[in-house]
Amino acid sequence: MENQTFEVVGACKIKNEWKPYRKVIEAPNENQAKERVFADIGSKHRLKRSYITIEAVNVVAGE
Repeated sequence: MENQTFEVVGACKIKNEWKPYRKVIEAPNENQAKERVFADIGSKHRLKRSYITIEAVNVVAGE
């Protein structure tokens, strides 16, 4: 299975303020892209999943 490139847009709560983010992730499908964003942001900022929201997941066309 080949990886696709996804753009994930959302917000995360850092110090009582929701800050927007936009990440480009390579993953085999949309669900894996979401999981990788949760893992990446959660580990970098020590946030639980309830403090991370995902608003949109889009496939990036062309490479």
